[in-house]
Amino acid sequence: MRKIIYSMSMSLDGYIEGPDRDISWHQVDDELHRYYNEQLATMGAFLDGRVTHELMAGFWPTADEDPAHAGPMAEFARIWRDMPKIVYSRTLERADWNTTVVHDVVAEEVMALKEQPGGDLSLGGAGLAASFMALDLIDAYCVYVHPVLIGRGKPLFPTSDTRTALRLVSTRTFGNGVVEMRYEPAGKPSAR
Repeated sequence: MRKIIYSMSMSLDGYIEGPDRDISWHQVDDELHRYYNEQLATMGAFLDGRVTHELMAGFWPTADEDPAHAGPMAEFARIWRDMPKIVYSRTLERADWNTTVVHDVVAEEVMALKEQPGGDLSLGGAGLAASFMALDLIDAYCVYVHPVLIGRGKPLFPTSDTRTALRLVSTRTFGNGVVEMRYEPAGKPSAR
């Protein structure tokens, strides 16, 4: 069965974006971008909320046409374009770039998607992840901690009354100081 893997970059003080959706503090160099590409190229689909999808669709479809975006960025543009995408949105009626629009997160539909053949499913967007978390649909959390304090912004996880026990399954440190930490829910079999 395919796994749902929530991946997100975060500042050391716990934010995924600063005020006005600022992500300029992300420290994605070629080493980290190549690693992202290796991980994401094996996925079966990207599952994103509307905001994340629109952010991606506003840049990646033609990013590889700009010579300034050679190397890992150009490679990711191709991965993003070719990958099936599901965007969860109550306001979008349609989306381009190999994208299916789904209006609500329904546990039975997500479980049916997980049972289909293919690579794991990459979950993006804090709001969408909160919906998946509430339904206990996330199999792994990959958090990329960037060595920066931004002071305020949107937190990685929303406030909740639910406690979720996790177990650390791997870590990796990159040359730029970013640390990947992969966690899985303590009560589920390992996703690896």
